[in-house]
Order: sequence, then C-alpha cells, then structure tokens
Amino acid sequence: MYQHIILAADGSEHSLRATEEAITIASLVSNCKVEVLFVVDYSKSKTDVIHSQGIEGLEISRRKKLLPIAEKLKENHIPYEIKLLHGEPGPTIVEHVNGSEADLVVIGSRGLNTLQEMVLGSVSHKVAKRVQCPVLIVK
Repeated sequence: MYQHIILAADGSEHSLRATEEAITIASLVSNCKVEVLFVVDYSKSKTDVIHSQGIEGLEISRRKKLLPIAEKLKENHIPYEIKLLHGEPGPTIVEHVNGSEADLVVIGSRGLNTLQEMVLGSVSHKVAKRVQCPVLIVK
C-alpha cells in the first residue's frame, strides 16, 4: 500500500481538500508518512521579497500558508514533514517526485495562481502527465 505520500500544497482551498484526502488514505495504512511539498515560485518570489519584512518575515508567511495543513495532519496523528523547494511549481514537483520513492502524489486541482492555469495549463495537469507514480487530483 502507500507508505510515502507526497502532498503538493500551496495553501489554497483545493490544497486543504487534498490534505483531507491524503489523511484519509494515510490513516488506512500503518507507518505511512506524508511529505508536504511547497514550491516557492521563482516568478512570484521577487515580488514576495520586495513586499516582505526581510527573509525571516518571508519564511514565516510561507509557513503560515501551510499551518492549517500541518494542524490537520497533527490532529489526525499522521506523521509528516514539510519540504520547501524553489522553482517553477510543475517541473519542480515532477523532478522531486520522480527522484524520490513516493507511492502516491495528492494535489489539488487548482492552486493560488489562476492566471497560470488559464494560460499555461494547471500544475496538477503537468504533474499527472509526468510523474512516475499514481496521482490523485482533488477537486
């Protein structure tokens, strides 16, 4: 069964729903670990740095986006770790997943960047097409 689940999250409502599904699956398997993956988008990071109160403030604001996800995992006694990566979300997630021994990727169908979804195609679609393990896209 699924021992290592990667939950791609950005703090959006869809990633919160994806968290619920990851919890449901992880709770059915003993010794299942969830890796919460947050990708800092290069195209948005310059703007974030300008509007933040320094590097520490920026790190805190990024972690705050993931706080509800961490709380839900903790409440349900699901072992987890949070990993922050830098890059373009779709390719960065794909590269990380394919380089790991993940059994399943859980991702929301839409994230925080709606413009990118309309113009370039959604991150979830890119991930589903290119990773080498099963993917659950949550609406």
